[in-house]
Order: sequence, then structure tokens, then C-alpha cells
Amino acid sequence: MDYYSIATILVVLSAIFGYINVRFLKLPITIGLMLITIVFTLVLVVIGQFDDTLLLREKAFVEQIDFETVLLDIMLSFLLFAGALHTNFDQLKIQRGPILAFATFGVLTSTFLVGIFMYYLLQLVGLEVSFINCLLFGALISPTDPIAVLGILKKAGAPKKLETKIVGESLFNDGVGVVVFLTIFAIAAKPNVAIELSEIAKLFGQEVFGGIILGGLLGWVTYRLMRSIDNYEVEVILTISAVMGGTMLAHQLHLSAPLAMVTAGLIVGNDTVRNSAMSEITETYVDKFWELIDVLLNTILFIMIGMEMLVLTFKENYIYAGLLAIPLILMCRYLSLWLPVKFFSKRLDFVPKTNLIMTWGGLRGGISIALALSLTNDMDRELFLVITYIVVVVSIVGQGLTVEPIIKRLTRNAD
Repeated sequence: MDYYSIATILVVLSAIFGYINVRFLKLPITIGLMLITIVFTLVLVVIGQFDDTLLLREKAFVEQIDFETVLLDIMLSFLLFAGALHTNFDQLKIQRGPILAFATFGVLTSTFLVGIFMYYLLQLVGLEVSFINCLLFGALISPTDPIAVLGILKKAGAPKKLETKIVGESLFNDGVGVVVFLTIFAIAAKPNVAIELSEIAKLFGQEVFGGIILGGLLGWVTYRLMRSIDNYEVEVILTISAVMGGTMLAHQLHLSAPLAMVTAGLIVGNDTVRNSAMSEITETYVDKFWELIDVLLNTILFIMIGMEMLVLTFKENYIYAGLLAIPLILMCRYLSLWLPVKFFSKRLDFVPKTNLIMTWGGLRGGISIALALSLTNDMDRELFLVITYIVVVVSIVGQGLTVEPIIKRLTRNAD
């Protein structure tokens, strides 16, 4: 099946399932679409017990989608730029200290905590897995997914200073998490080759800081070009070219494309640039265009997540490991945030129970699944795919449906 046919089927399903969700379920779009897709797939599985024609066709369709490439190399840049474009830049500057700590120290701490605990947990359920492979799982599951977080937080009514921490951390820890994963992946792929600490630091620094510098440059060039004209059609195209051209350039230079897109989006979207470079009509068109891209790609992404269950190997001990991993990962997330929250709460005004809210509001999503799909068979790919899928589904549905009432209850007296 060609790319156009695959894209067409995904868009048509997005439209149908999106309509069902808005018309009948009225759930947040990410949760509603994934639930509908999972139910749709399960119905096909049941029908497949009598006539497997449709089931085999859907399975063949899912196997043709390169989820890892589609999300990490194409969709992610658009989604992160769109998310950053609508993030409050002034609040982000105020909260930059804790956000940076959460996105770096928090991700690294969580990676090692999850890796250590998973190593012993898997032994308890009769699965012998090497420690480096458990660390790989820790790296792919530790970053929270801004795509999942942004859509749900919009309706949660959280105080702005708390929302900025959660969204800002999600935007940046995603890029950092991918770099940490790739670094550990390089070590795991060559178990018998000694890798110098300086090489790891160089790779990490090049990806992270290089990505941020590239994003800053892209954002500045886009701003200067938009400021020199007043034509909303061309200005919208300039933002698209910044994302597409910037992503391709980041890949060529081996820099972090996610961090580049977050940085570029924050620069183009901040109030100073908007006031000096965009007319009112340009601002409206830029915002509406990227909101539509955000919604469209979100719907396609979560439909793909729902369909992925067809190509997984659900062994009994894999399922047990996935269910036991859920509280373990939440505990590791809480512990990884504890020190930064304690340190910065003395300097900045934190909402009560910030650590608890950020733990429960830190949803996992498609990025974790995409990274798990990139594992090789030597890295226990099938096991970690199932565990990741279970954690992601429970995170998006369980935490996603309850984060709004929890935030409202815990922040009732906060500004």
C-alpha cells in the first residue's frame, strides 16, 4: 500500500472516530480516539474468531506503518513546534530554573531509578533481562509526552504557574529523553566495546545544546523574515518551512530536532515577536493553522497507538510485568521530581502538592512507543514493547481522565 493510501485511511478514521467522540463520548480528543480505536480493534479480533478477513487486513495495514519514523522523524517536530508556539513565554522565563532541572536532572534520575527497579522486578516475574536493557527502558519511559499532556491540561484549569511547569517540562524533557535514550542505545548496541565518558558527554552536549542553538537561530531568522513583510499566506508558509527545513537540517547535523523545534516555537510564539512581526490577521492565521495541525496529527497519532496492539506479543508474564511497572514508574517519577521541587520551592512560589500533581499529570504517550519500536531483538524488544504499551494506555486513559479533578481539588485555594 502506498503512502497516500495509508495517510488517507488514517485521516478518514480520524474524522469518523473524532465525530463519534465529539457527538457521543465527549472525552478529551486524545483519550476518546485511542479508546474508540482500541474498542474497534477488539471488535475486529472477536469477529476474527469467525471470519478473519478484516482482522488480517487491519494487521497488514498496521505492519506497513513505520510508527517510529512517522512519529520521531515527521510528526514530532510539527507537534512540538505547535505546542511551544502557544506556551506562555513570560511564565516560562520565570519558571526556567525548575523546568530545566525537571527536564535534565529529573529525566536522568528517573531513567536510572526505573532501570534499577525494573531489573529486579523482571526477575520476580521470571524474566532474565540485562541491566543495560532495563536502563534503555528507563530512558524511553521517563520523558512525559507533551502531545498527551497539552491536550488534557487545556481543560484542567490548572493555575498558570503550575501549567507552565508541566507543559514546559514536557516540551523539553522529550528532547532530552530522546538524547538519553540514543546515548544508552549506542552503549547497548556495542556491549563489548569500551565507550569513553568523554564520548558520551560530547554526544549528549552536541545533541542538546546544538539543538537549542539551531532552534534559536531558526526562530530568529523566521522572526526577521516575518517582520520584513505583511502577508499572512507567506508568513504561515515561513513557519512551515522553519519546521520542515529545521528538522531536516538537525538530522543532517546530528542535533536534537525536538529541542530545536521547541526553541524555535517559543521564539516565534512569544509576545514580543508577535507584537513586532505579526499583524492581527497574520497572528490569527498562524495560530489557527498550527492549532489545526496539532489536532489533526494528534488524532492520527492516537489512532495509530490504538492499532499498535495488533502487532504486539501479549505473553502472560509480559502483561504481569507491564501492570507491575505502572506503580513503579509513578514512584520513580515522584522521587526524581522531589529534589528539584524542594530546591526551587524556597525561591519560587509553588502550588501546594506540585510534586504529586506533576507525577500524576506526567502522561506517557506515542514517543515512548516509538522509542520502544526502535529497540532490536537483542534488547528484549517484544517484552519492552508490551510493557510500554500497557503503561502508555493506562497513563493516557487512567491518569488522563482523572488529572483534571485531581488538579482542581488540590489547587482549589491556589491562584
